[in-house]
Amino acid sequence: MTSTLRMLGLGAVFTVGLAGVATAAECIAPANPGGGWDFTCRQIGKIMHDIGAVDNPVQVTNMAGGGGGLAFGHVANERSDDEDLIVAASQATATRLAQNAYGGLTADQVRFVGAIGADPGVIVVAADSPYASLNDLVDAVKADPKSVAFGGGSAVGGFDHLKVLQVLKAADFNDIRAVKYIGLDGGADAITQTVGGFTQAMTGDMSEIVGFLKAGEVRAVAVLTEERVPGFENIPTAREQGIDVVAVNWRGLYVPKNISDDAFQSWAGKLEMVANSDEWKEAMMANGLAPFTKVGDDFQEWVNGVVASTEELSREIGVIQ
Repeated sequence: MTSTLRMLGLGAVFTVGLAGVATAAECIAPANPGGGWDFTCRQIGKIMHDIGAVDNPVQVTNMAGGGGGLAFGHVANERSDDEDLIVAASQATATRLAQNAYGGLTADQVRFVGAIGADPGVIVVAADSPYASLNDLVDAVKADPKSVAFGGGSAVGGFDHLKVLQVLKAADFNDIRAVKYIGLDGGADAITQTVGGFTQAMTGDMSEIVGFLKAGEVRAVAVLTEERVPGFENIPTAREQGIDVVAVNWRGLYVPKNISDDAFQSWAGKLEMVANSDEWKEAMMANGLAPFTKVGDDFQEWVNGVVASTEELSREIGVIQ
């Protein structure tokens, strides 16, 4: 009986495959333990095994560095045909690829296999704000861009900033360099600025605003999902208000580019099994995620569109040349 030994230099993770024995799948979390990417690998991997989608427990490798760039380069350059490998990804992955943050690596060097949950994007105002709806806010920007400042937890050009720009462009406001955006140190700081009247609105994720909503300090004028979020049915979508924008921090996976189509579809099927499981529904509820299921070729096409639109917006505001 022969054996092969593969060593990943980072994290000293070893995988041994014996002839006639199914090797365990591996999920790379492009960050240290804790946080979204690690959660994605550990939860999805565990549930895949629990529901019988894979025969052996999925091994998790933490590979932090470059905001996900180290793992992306490792997969693209060294393991481009590894059919036992999946990698955690999110909207941050797409944004960084669009903004060339991975040192020339591009989105087409991997295949995005699916997303099965998301932290919904939201736009909120202070509880006593004169803006009763998303359209009220948009109309105010159109009338005088200097009159409305948006606070967000990401830097200029980050996802929070881009959410607002997507909304305004969809509402036929194209002078996006005139939009006032203040990048703050996290969503809580952004909400505090809005509650205090220093900004007129906050752009962020649902998970960041729940406590403030329950305390009655803010009002959400829009959730940027396809449908209203379970548990927050009183918050209208942007689409319902005539602004066709979906902007969510999705949780999903990519796989190496050169695996077979059969292997790609197999991973898509496994991910869909997780999405449909009671175990995943419980994990989403416990972690503040909303349903968001796109798998296989449909998801790949969707990511391509997200990367292209993010690149266009980033050029317009001068984040990239």
